[in-house]
Amino acid sequence: IFLLLFLVLYFLSYAIIDRFRRKDWEDYFSTDEDEVTVYKISLYLCVFSLSVAICAALLLPISIISNEILHLYPKSYYVKWLNHSLIQGIWNLVFLFSNVSLFAFLPFAYLFTESEGFIGYRKGVKSRVIETVTVFSLLAAVVLGLTCVISAMIGNNASRYQSLNDLGNYYLPFLYSCMSFLGVLMLLICTPLGFIRLFGVVSRSLVKPQFLQNINEEYSLALMEEEVLQRRLKNTMLSGECYIRPKPMTPVYTNTEDADLLTLQNGALLTNLTEKLAQVTQRRKQLQDQKDTSSFQRNVVYPTAMLLLLAVTVITVFLVLLNTLQLLIGIKALPSSTTDFTLGLTSLSKLGTVGAAFEVVVIIYLAVTSCVGLYTMPGMSSLRPKVYKTSLPSLIANSAVLLILSSAIPLLSRTLGITNFDLLGDFAKIEWLGNFQVVMLYNFFFAGVSTLCLVKKLTAPVCKELITR
Repeated sequence: IFLLLFLVLYFLSYAIIDRFRRKDWEDYFSTDEDEVTVYKISLYLCVFSLSVAICAALLLPISIISNEILHLYPKSYYVKWLNHSLIQGIWNLVFLFSNVSLFAFLPFAYLFTESEGFIGYRKGVKSRVIETVTVFSLLAAVVLGLTCVISAMIGNNASRYQSLNDLGNYYLPFLYSCMSFLGVLMLLICTPLGFIRLFGVVSRSLVKPQFLQNINEEYSLALMEEEVLQRRLKNTMLSGECYIRPKPMTPVYTNTEDADLLTLQNGALLTNLTEKLAQVTQRRKQLQDQKDTSSFQRNVVYPTAMLLLLAVTVITVFLVLLNTLQLLIGIKALPSSTTDFTLGLTSLSKLGTVGAAFEVVVIIYLAVTSCVGLYTMPGMSSLRPKVYKTSLPSLIANSAVLLILSSAIPLLSRTLGITNFDLLGDFAKIEWLGNFQVVMLYNFFFAGVSTLCLVKKLTAPVCKELITR
């Protein structure tokens, strides 16, 4: 079962990476066999890490669904393979491979792609492996030293006297605990931003009702803009004069793309005209598809989707506030306070299967919004992968960030009280989960930031209209 799950996730991850990676001569189809070998090894390590990230994000949903199936059908012959030891094993493997991918595979893959071999050695894969292992060993020593210093500064008295023999039992779990805390802090920013961003994504993907969007007017505008760009590009290529004529008689004070286009010459002008024409054509085709949609999709699907998003967001914030209140009163224990839990004995929700299904929906919703909000953060737009245009180092960086976030999603869901499913394996041993102040502050900040973002999203159109009038 483990092998089957791994193969499914691996092929899914490969399909995702193959969708975004560059496929030109400079990146993969190289004439140098050594470059191709290095590229393939790094690519496979990146795919493996992404598959671990996907599995980490699906840990809680899979566990909750398995618990409900065993609770509903405890004596069924067809679910005998589904048991507590299987789920426990998946949690342990995800924790292990998350550490291996984050601290070994991804750094090695990046250093391997950037290596050239030491001076004096014969050029080849062997020399690049030697350089990569050397640099990786030095980097590991620096990280281990910083981990020991941080552990001695913030740990208790017993942790200050850990020896190097406890490297696997103490320092590596402590390092992963720090990385998981970093991931949870990133989720504190990404998820509320994703709440707002997801409304915009759905709004652009679906066709709005007629009173909210004049699709015919937008289509006519896009069609005229496409014709103008085609005529301008054709005239430029026929005349051979790669600059705009006539030149503008007045200085350009606006910051629009068209104003920037007027100042371009030679190859830059042709390149930008071609790119802008491709964007406008794609937008025109999208508007054409939206124009041909039925009135049912306009008047029913769009309002329903927006209401569902709003309802899930509001209920998520309400669950966080309720969890905060229960922690203050003392009704609920901290996330690290785990009891003897056996899969399938009881339902995780007071509402039964319906409540458990809603918990799965909320957890998946948090995972999606965190990924959407990640690339909305300042400075992350340059890291955003582009279809067939993403280099291998950028893919490795994206895999590392997604692995950190996805590994923190079970911790986030348990910290916010989205589910009562206890963290299994080494996830329950993460130290900061037992700190009452950290958990309470995190719940307060998450509820506050999410509420502010939601209120701003709902009131921004009204405020904009009032300012306009």
